[in-house]
Amino acid sequence: MLPRAHPRLLLPLLAVALVGALTTGCSLFDRDKPGTTLAQPSAPVAGGGSQLEIPTTVAAGQVSLLQRLGEDGPMRTLSVERNGAWQCLDCAGDGVTSRGTLAPELTERLQVLLANPKLAAETDQARRYRTTCIDALTSSLLTSAGLITSQDCPGEERTPVAGEILLLLTQATPAEVKG
Repeated sequence: MLPRAHPRLLLPLLAVALVGALTTGCSLFDRDKPGTTLAQPSAPVAGGGSQLEIPTTVAAGQVSLLQRLGEDGPMRTLSVERNGAWQCLDCAGDGVTSRGTLAPELTERLQVLLANPKLAAETDQARRYRTTCIDALTSSLLTSAGLITSQDCPGEERTPVAGEILLLLTQATPAEVKG
């Protein structure tokens, strides 16, 4: 049984695993098949005596956005491929999957932002980020540099590069920048 503080983290970590598997097109359990790779590094999560590795990055040029309003809100996920094709699961909160493609200039801008070396300094690990607001929209970008989380709450400072990525994604798709 997990202590009271950890269940809040379990669902986002499992969502990261799902998005990582969907984005890379592989199963979390097919690690030894030829041609199947998981993005590294990964974070071990205890689960009933065994450990499941959950990816914390995606391939270069790809990005996934995980959003949740408050602790109990539904998880919305948006995955964008290198070519600009995107898929959004439950973006409107209605359980519908939306698909589309970013305009070529937005795809190019996104690729420039994702390749920016400053993005590595904006990861949760580099910033030692901790969520602080209750009932705020929490947005997590899953990039090849790592996970970058932000919340829509007063006083929270936005990361420059990840903030631009979040704005680009929320303006060009059904994802939202504010709760």
